[in-house]
Amino acid sequence: MKWEIVIGLEVHTQLSTNTKIFSGASTAFGAEPNTQADAVSIALPGVLPVLNKGAVERAIKFGLAVGAHIAPRSVFARKNYFYPDLPKGYQISQMDLPVVGKGALTIQVEPLSGNAKPYEKVVRITRAHLEEDAGKSVHGAAQSMTGIDLNRAGTPLLEIVSEPDMSSAAEAVSYAKTLHSLVRWIGICDGNMQEGSFRCDVNVSVRRPGESLGTRREIKNLNSFKFMQQAIDYEVQWQIDTIENGGKVQQATILFNPDTGETRSMRSKEDAHDYRYFPDPDLLPLDISPAMIEAVHATMPELPIAKQARYTDEFGLSAYDASSLTSSREMAEFFDAGVAMVGAANAKLCANWLIGEVSAQLNRDGLDIAQCPISAAQFGAMLARIADGTISNSGAKEVFRALWSEGGDADAIIEAKGLKQVSDSGAIEKIVDEVMAANADKVAEYRSGKDKLFGFFVGAAMKASQGKANPAQLNEVLKKKLAG
Repeated sequence: MKWEIVIGLEVHTQLSTNTKIFSGASTAFGAEPNTQADAVSIALPGVLPVLNKGAVERAIKFGLAVGAHIAPRSVFARKNYFYPDLPKGYQISQMDLPVVGKGALTIQVEPLSGNAKPYEKVVRITRAHLEEDAGKSVHGAAQSMTGIDLNRAGTPLLEIVSEPDMSSAAEAVSYAKTLHSLVRWIGICDGNMQEGSFRCDVNVSVRRPGESLGTRREIKNLNSFKFMQQAIDYEVQWQIDTIENGGKVQQATILFNPDTGETRSMRSKEDAHDYRYFPDPDLLPLDISPAMIEAVHATMPELPIAKQARYTDEFGLSAYDASSLTSSREMAEFFDAGVAMVGAANAKLCANWLIGEVSAQLNRDGLDIAQCPISAAQFGAMLARIADGTISNSGAKEVFRALWSEGGDADAIIEAKGLKQVSDSGAIEKIVDEVMAANADKVAEYRSGKDKLFGFFVGAAMKASQGKANPAQLNEVLKKKLAG
């Protein structure tokens, strides 16, 4: 039987402020447990929250990046629930009037299996609201006990809620990756998933074609794209099997166990009315002026989609190349620096090396482009020597390996290793004459119509030059000489 999958995401993005959303306590990661749990974060009697302007600016920046409506007035509310890592019994969040309204994010979907081609999709964003984070339960802190670390309590979050527009694990993962790249690109979040800076809750339901939405189950706190894909695939099959076997899916909050590859129920799922939202009496409504929005807009970098369009229009790059080069802001900046050194005419050369050799070596070493041992200046200097014919492509690979492992200067490496190409026409003609004299029989065959022998002469001449002959010049001289 045919089933339709319906997926929506709620992404908790930890904002990159130095202090908490309602107090001056530090948000630095890794401090000793409970050393950053200040009186405001845990709402001790007599304290009052004061809104962090930096958190608001980052929320506005996100809204601008996804073309969303920025509310001129938004309200903070108390979301009431009891949990051990929320000792004050409520979380300050937003409900009816969030700071960021409806927007959209365009994603490139890479199918996870099969021969399906990549495709583009627009995912609607319902809202993005500011809130404070809760603390953290540390299971196994002592034998048979769970510890509570409240350092994270009060850390500013932007919760980004999508419409249920995704219909596969591939689309959900592509959306999460695109969002992850965007919040890092505009500088509102470091995106460190291992530290919990970017956490995803995935709402999954299934239905038969033509039916209304099925009952959703929410997979909580996924901090890995791989685990997200595995969790969705398992949950979808579980729901289908449950319904087809005569059972009924109950709305619930569930967890994914990466060791078993299974989801399990954590608790029954609450609805909004269960939290008894009401406006926080200690916080005035947040008024955002057009001047503030304009000031934030002035700090925005060129966005990935605009940069992709510029790369294709200005440099003639393919859509694939442009997309690869804007996979992160650091990658795009590395490319821009390289092009600045070799010129727009050699942008394709720069793109090919970054997407090819550089990315492959980064993957082998488990590094990000920001950790690349070759600087953009060293990279650009090497490309310049390829572009002006000083070194061949194979020689460039040797220079690249030396720069990667030892550092240094491209010109010095070329000189030390004797990699400079022979571009002197007289020297190349001499090499060609010697090769032709040593292979007179093949010259005769070539001139009788066996054009395929041209490759033989190229290989022989390159070998005679120890790989140093300029390929373009060599080909030109060979064609002229062989033609008689």
